[in-house]
Amino acid sequence: MPTRAKNTPVPPAARASARRLTWGELDPAYLRQLITLAREEDLAGAGLLATVTPGDVTTTALIDDGATARADFVARRDLTVCGLPLLPLVFEAFGPGCVVTPADGVSDGVAVEKNRVFATVTGPTATLLTAERTALNFLQKLSGIATNTARHVAALGWSPTKLIDTRKTTPGFRMLEKYAVACGGAWNHRLGLFDRVLIKDNHLAAAHATAGERLAASVRQARARFPDLVVECEVDALEQIPPVLAAAADVVLLDNFSPAELVEAVALIGRRAATEASGGVTLATLPELGRIGLDFISCGALVHQATWVDVGLDWK
Repeated sequence: MPTRAKNTPVPPAARASARRLTWGELDPAYLRQLITLAREEDLAGAGLLATVTPGDVTTTALIDDGATARADFVARRDLTVCGLPLLPLVFEAFGPGCVVTPADGVSDGVAVEKNRVFATVTGPTATLLTAERTALNFLQKLSGIATNTARHVAALGWSPTKLIDTRKTTPGFRMLEKYAVACGGAWNHRLGLFDRVLIKDNHLAAAHATAGERLAASVRQARARFPDLVVECEVDALEQIPPVLAAAADVVLLDNFSPAELVEAVALIGRRAATEASGGVTLATLPELGRIGLDFISCGALVHQATWVDVGLDWK
């Protein structure tokens, strides 16, 4: 079975196993599905058992057919923008004729200061009014994640360690939320259960393979079954590391290790595998973790602790 000598470099696949999603990788059909669901919630109470008459009754009552308008997206606080390419799809879902124009120099991932106009939308007044909340909901949520991520990246500083996200995402929104993490300057870990082998503590417990040769055998079994995928194994104690290395895992996930234990673990692993620390990662702990020499630090808080940022749509 494969083993890796102590000074043998880690395979490039493991070193490059974090990536940043780009907008072009997101499936337009997936995006339109999310937008359609959001639209139906507003116009027809999607999810309700009761039958309703769909529509924006307020706008229908007050706005004349043929009226046009312009409105500005304004940052109510300093933030990192995310979601601009989604806006045309949102307005399109509510009706034709709207045009979204980002401000000069502004695109997803750009930091903008409080009170800055960072995009403008023009088009039929009724469509702008009806789509307004849906557009803002997407923009505020995604920009909130990007802004929160940028704060964590700044806390990590100039460390070569890569800050990566997790699968702790809003059901159905994972790809958009991981894209927002990338816009904030961090990196994306596995996108789902399909793109890498990650042997977690519960897998090992279920297989009765938490230590020794049974642990090594589990890693080898995963390697044999999926030879073209990165194989990562979670450990929560130093004594679990040697059998994982003996089985040639690509990445060792060090879960809830203290900083002192992480230093010891990194020294023990050397260059035989990539290292990832997880558990209890905060803005306060990132500077110290960044000095240890880890390859990756994973942080679910990039998404699940992000708060929406305040964006206004100011009428002109």
